[in-house]
Amino acid sequence: MKRALIIEDDVDIAELIELHLSDLKFEVEKFHDGKNGFIRAMKNNFDLIVLDIMLPGMEGMTICTKLRNAQVKTPIIMLTAKADEIDQVLGLESGADVYITKPFSVLELKSRIKALFRRIDIERKDDGYGGNKNPSSLKYDELSINLENKSLHIRGQRIDLTPKEFELLALLASHPGRSYSRDELLRKVWGYEYNAYEHTVNSHINRLRAKIEPDMSSPKYILTTWGVGYRFLNS
Repeated sequence: MKRALIIEDDVDIAELIELHLSDLKFEVEKFHDGKNGFIRAMKNNFDLIVLDIMLPGMEGMTICTKLRNAQVKTPIIMLTAKADEIDQVLGLESGADVYITKPFSVLELKSRIKALFRRIDIERKDDGYGGNKNPSSLKYDELSINLENKSLHIRGQRIDLTPKEFELLALLASHPGRSYSRDELLRKVWGYEYNAYEHTVNSHINRLRAKIEPDMSSPKYILTTWGVGYRFLNS
């Protein structure tokens, strides 16, 4: 049975989510404040985290960012009453996998969860990047990318990447010379739910370049294909 953690200060909403997660065969734990919910989430033994943004003790975006910085890779569904696009972008860039605005329907919640786990299952069956089956590592000049433990080293020094930064790098590096549109990158790295947020890709590309490129003004590894999107090296 899968295990889910709900961090939601509205008791009625938390109980409603618990009820329907139970229908999906999840064993559920609930916390109504951010600080204690974060401490429990750091145990990293859940299959899903449902996280509200506005929480007492610690806000949801802070929790999400801290979990991702700690390499907690548990899928996160972020709930919020805020519907502005900038809030959704910030939620995704903090490391959330799915962003749902309140009020939401039970059917929407269930369908998003099912879609999320279908995507995860597909990625596990494939290598997650759509390239060679089960590659263990990639090496390009001074870059060493380990796909098994999701680590990057440059000249032997480990470079810290967020989970999405690593997924983006691994996808591009698995297909050197192939150009990906921003829509393609959104579908493959973030999932189909995010096809309206191309600037999320741009900001992640910029952060990734800042970490791996010797010269940001003249990128060596992650190149722009004008009018299309991005590619890794030249074919």
